[in-house]
Amino acid sequence: MTLLRNVLVRGYRSLRSVDLRLDRLNVLIGANGAGKSNFISLFKMLNEMMAGRLQQYIGSAGRSQSILYLGPKVTPQLEMTLEFELTDAVDTYYLRLFHAANDTLVFADETLAFKKRDWPEGRIKPRSLGAGHQETMLRELAKGDDPTSRVFRAVLNGCRLYHFHDTSAAAPIRQYGYVGEDRWLKPDAGNLAAMLYAYRRTDRAAYDRIVSTIQKVMPEFQDFDLGPERLNANEIGLKWRRRGSDYLLGAHQLSDGSLRAMAMITLLLQPEADLPKVLVLDEPELGLHPYALEIVAGLLRAASLRSQVIVATQSPTFLNHFTASEIIVVEPEADGSRFRRLDPKPLVDWLETYSTGELWEKNVLGGGPVA
Repeated sequence: MTLLRNVLVRGYRSLRSVDLRLDRLNVLIGANGAGKSNFISLFKMLNEMMAGRLQQYIGSAGRSQSILYLGPKVTPQLEMTLEFELTDAVDTYYLRLFHAANDTLVFADETLAFKKRDWPEGRIKPRSLGAGHQETMLRELAKGDDPTSRVFRAVLNGCRLYHFHDTSAAAPIRQYGYVGEDRWLKPDAGNLAAMLYAYRRTDRAAYDRIVSTIQKVMPEFQDFDLGPERLNANEIGLKWRRRGSDYLLGAHQLSDGSLRAMAMITLLLQPEADLPKVLVLDEPELGLHPYALEIVAGLLRAASLRSQVIVATQSPTFLNHFTASEIIVVEPEADGSRFRRLDPKPLVDWLETYSTGELWEKNVLGGGPVA
C-alpha cells in the first residue's frame, strides 16, 4: 500500500508553512476560512499538473496573486514536498515554483528522490528535473524508457481529489456522456453512468454492492437502466427505475443529495484495483441524510484499509463517526493556517460523555469560530 506520509508546503494560499504527518485515515475540521479547502486544493493543483495543465490551473485560480501566500511581493515562491512510503522504498517529490512574468509560476526546481528500505541511513538518491519549465518534466520523462519517472508519475497520479458539489441542472453528472470514458471516475463524477455501465459488465459483484448500498439510502431505488443510446452508440445517460414501476427515470429526476450519494457510494465501492492510492474528499456530507452520512462514514473507514483517505468536513454529525486520533484541527493564525492532529489522551474523560462531533460544537477540540 502506498501512503502519503508527509506533506510540507510553504507559500500556498493561507498555508504559509505547514508540515503535516498523515495516517491512513485523516479528517480535517475547522471554521470557515481556516485553511482546510486550501490544503485540499493542493491535490487539485497536483492533479492538473500531472495532466499537463498547471498553467491552466494557475490562470483559473486567479493567477499567482491568489495562489502565493499574501501575493508575490510577500511570497515570491511556492514549495511543496510530498513523501510517499511504498512497500520497499520511500519516494520524495519536491517542487519549487517561482513568480514569473504575466503573473504566473514556473518551475525553479523539480526533484525526485528515493531511498530503498535496505539502504543505510542517510543514503538517498536524488534526481533533478531541471528548472525554467512551465509544466512538470515528469510526464514527458515517464513516456520514455525511464523507470524512475514512471514510478513517480504513477504515485503522483494515484492522489486524486473528488468534489461532488455541482449537481445543478447543467452539471456534467446530469448530462449524457461518452460511453467509453470508463478508465476511472472523474473528480466531479461526470462519467458516473459510463463507470457503472462498465462495472456491470466487468465486475458484477462490485456493481451489485453499489446498487444494494444505494437502496439503503434511497428505499425507492430499484436499479440503474444503463446502456448506449440507440441513435448514438457513443452516448450514455444515468437512467434508473423505482421499485414496483417500469417507468424509466433520468438523472434530472434525482435530488441533489441522491445524486451525490450515488457518486459517493460508487467511488467508495468501486473495485479495489480502481481505487486511487490516496483518496481526497471535500465535504462529502453535503446534502446527505444523517443515515446516509453513517453509511458513507463506514465506507470511508473500509476504504482506508485499501486506500489512504483524506477528507475535509464541516459536519459534527459526520465527525461523530471518527475517533479523536483520526482528526486534524485546522485553525487560522496571524502567520497562516495551523494544522494539529488531536491527542486523544486529554479527551478521555470528555469522550465518556460526549461524541467527537459534540466536542467540536462545544469548541473543546478547537477549530471553531470562537478562539
